[in-house]
Parts: sequence; structure tokens; C-alpha cells
Amino acid sequence: MPKSNSAFMKPMNLSDELTAVIGEGPLPRSEVVKKLWVYIKANDLQNPANKRNILADDKLKKVFGGKGEVTMFEMTKLVSAHLS
Repeated sequence: MPKSNSAFMKPMNLSDELTAVIGEGPLPRSEVVKKLWVYIKANDLQNPANKRNILADDKLKKVFGGKGEVTMFEMTKLVSAHLS
């Protein structure tokens, strides 16, 4: 059985901005990303022309540093700043 990456599964504290989007923490990074995608899909925030891009609403703009559109890869980098 492969050993899981304990650093990846460690529960992290969430910033107030991130808590407003996905709810209370602490949560592991994997759960944070899952909950972000649930929020993005529930609010129809994927760019219809390019599904890999996320169109930020007011709550997500606070998490994304004010950016209106980010790629899904950029999203994980920006979210890291909201985990401690």
C-alpha cells in the first residue's frame, strides 16, 4: 500500500476570505481544492470558452488577490497564501 503524503493531508487553517467561500476549517489541501470546485461549479464560474479558467465572483476575487479570471493551476497557487 503506497504511503500517503502526510504534508498534503495535514489539516490547514483557512483565512477569513477562504472561509467565506468554502466554510470552516481546518481542512487538508485536497479538501480545500475539492470544496473550491464545488463552489465554482455550483455558481457557474467556469469560463464557457475555456473550462480551465475560473471567472471570479466577489468572494473569489478576495481569495485570488483581486484577479477576475485565473487558470485552475494559478488558483491552487493563489489559494496557498490563504492556508496556514
